[in-house]
Amino acid sequence: MSREPRVRGFQFAGVHCGIKKGGALDLALLLSDRPASVAAVYTRSTVPSAPVLVSKRRSRRGIGRGVVVNSGISNVAMGARGVADAEQMSANAAAAVGVRPGEMLVASTGVIGKPLPMECIEAGIAEAARDLDPLGLPRAAEAIRTTDTYAKLSHRRVRVGEHFVNVAGIAKGSGMIEPRMATMLAFVFTDAAIAPKPLREIWKAVADETFNRVSVDGETSTSDTAVILANGAAGGRPLASARGEAGQRLQAGLVAVCTELAMDLARDGEGATKLVTIEVSGAKSPAQAERAGRRIANSMLVKTALFGRDPNWGRILQTVGAAEVRLDLDRTEVDLCGVPVFRNGASTGEAARVRAGSRMASPEISIRIHLAAGRASARFWTCDLTYDYVRINAEYTT
Repeated sequence: MSREPRVRGFQFAGVHCGIKKGGALDLALLLSDRPASVAAVYTRSTVPSAPVLVSKRRSRRGIGRGVVVNSGISNVAMGARGVADAEQMSANAAAAVGVRPGEMLVASTGVIGKPLPMECIEAGIAEAARDLDPLGLPRAAEAIRTTDTYAKLSHRRVRVGEHFVNVAGIAKGSGMIEPRMATMLAFVFTDAAIAPKPLREIWKAVADETFNRVSVDGETSTSDTAVILANGAAGGRPLASARGEAGQRLQAGLVAVCTELAMDLARDGEGATKLVTIEVSGAKSPAQAERAGRRIANSMLVKTALFGRDPNWGRILQTVGAAEVRLDLDRTEVDLCGVPVFRNGASTGEAARVRAGSRMASPEISIRIHLAAGRASARFWTCDLTYDYVRINAEYTT
């Protein structure tokens, strides 16, 4: 990963507009200096935020210039006022940078059911437009945080055809996380040249492989939005197809960036002490592999056992069975932190449990389960469930 999060033809800013207390950054502006191909995926929740409604309509055009984002208030369940405020946010941002309102997407994250302080946001947008900087992505990443304990940013340099291109992304999310399309909020930028249609195809595949494989608490956000802008500043003719070596290389670079962001989201789950990687293999079908992995990731019994460093493989098998996932129990295998704890239909013994329990003290642990029912596989990321998760969410609005 490159340490310089810079993508040709893009500028970024993060400012404090007054939503958060203590001067914390709470508004980000993300801008391409030229029209860019746009692809996006959004929450499937039937309680979507107003910005999701506005941005979904605009991103269908496949061309855009940027995104304006606030954190602290999510602009959800505010009726006609919420939609009007989302449209006004994007109009203010467009005017501040000299583009058409329809070219700006908008996103909000934070508490549900509160009105946006539009005067503060308008002033913040004006300040952000003055602060736009090609190296401003770290401040933008900071500005979109809510309960995250740190900003999430990733960057890669990838050879696509005859050109090296940059891919950089930021994301936020710590609680209310089980994406059913993409992720909480994620914004990815590349100077690769690619037409909107193949970009949409690639972006959906990337989201399915990365952001859609994260769960902190099994809750799908009202505001889930993942957007990519590709402005072609690296040069060359735009890719007209997602297939072929160039398209595959671009997709691989996007997967690398988004995998890092997805892992950071799980690692920084509210109250979490452990990043957990779940590997499912030997499933009857891809859908069965995904069902098994998602069930393990969301099991409160498994997640509390991980927090307590309890190598209780029975909870893993139990939740897979409850999901009605096909397996051959006599040939199923379960490893915890690289230690085989279940083989040939039985426990591998107390010594193995002790070794696994000792390794579970690590901040990064793994669960591997082979179902012996087929050849499909899936990977998920989650975290443990701790006392602090309860405290944070018991006091979220108070």
